[in-house]
Amino acid sequence: MADQQIGQLLDTLGVTADLDDGDLVTDAHIVLKVVKADGETSLIKATSEALDWITALGMLTAVLAIENTRYVNIAEDDD
Repeated sequence: MADQQIGQLLDTLGVTADLDDGDLVTDAHIVLKVVKADGETSLIKATSEALDWITALGMLTAVLAIENTRYVNIAEDDD
């Protein structure tokens, strides 16, 4: 198995992010659900080149908290 660029794949899947003008994305941590040719399903982790393990762990922990609590940003919810 060889590493592959996945930007176009993410575009094809319709992956979007809520970014404002001027926002600077510095890291990415992606979890991919993959169905192999034999029908086996697996998860694969992909990260941006400069992502260190401590930031990756923090990002995973934060996204789990957001998903588990359905976090709502009160400052943005006042609209």
